[in-house]
Amino acid sequence: MDIEQARFNMVEQQIRPWEVLDQTVLDLLFKVRREEFVPAAYRSLSFIDMEIPLGQGEAMWAPKLEARALQALQLKKTDKVLEIGTGSGYLTALLASLAGHVYSVEIHAEFTNAAQARLKAHGFDNVTLETGDGSLGWEKHAPYDAIIVTGSLPVMPVNLPAQLAPGGRLFAMTGDDPVMEAQLITCVSRGTYRTESLFETSVKPLINAPQPERFVF
Repeated sequence: MDIEQARFNMVEQQIRPWEVLDQTVLDLLFKVRREEFVPAAYRSLSFIDMEIPLGQGEAMWAPKLEARALQALQLKKTDKVLEIGTGSGYLTALLASLAGHVYSVEIHAEFTNAAQARLKAHGFDNVTLETGDGSLGWEKHAPYDAIIVTGSLPVMPVNLPAQLAPGGRLFAMTGDDPVMEAQLITCVSRGTYRTESLFETSVKPLINAPQPERFVF
């Protein structure tokens, strides 16, 4: 496989046509080597438009979703970011390339350990990985300039946007299959938020995500 041609095709045939036009994001996808964060058994699928299994019933996002989320967050070098769900560490690496510091929380300890090794090998020293349940956010280092949730949320926990600093942005996917919506929630001021609908998608729910009250007949 010609890896560089496959990477180019991923950007030009999947990502750019999906309304990702931010040149900083597109350039970054050539710089951070996705294939080095993919489990060895699936490395040949690194640039395919699909989720890649990680074990424990979890998966890496499709490349275009990673890129679209990064574009929406508009990260700056001064930003403090919370990532809920470290996974392989690839999205963590992308976030760390654009932001000041990334705090990433992962419920599966083996994912945390593997991602730590990958990130260290690639020289990322502005990342703090922790193992725990981030389904209600991660108060420990709040407030954040940006939050990204890598599993879907049937309902938005009220205390998750509350962990944003004024001007902070939260990227999350809310709802149930078959209709989930990717949203960007911006903290206008303390307790005041603006919500922008970005696109429809379908992603596995975050473990222990709050559930809506459901009627039982």
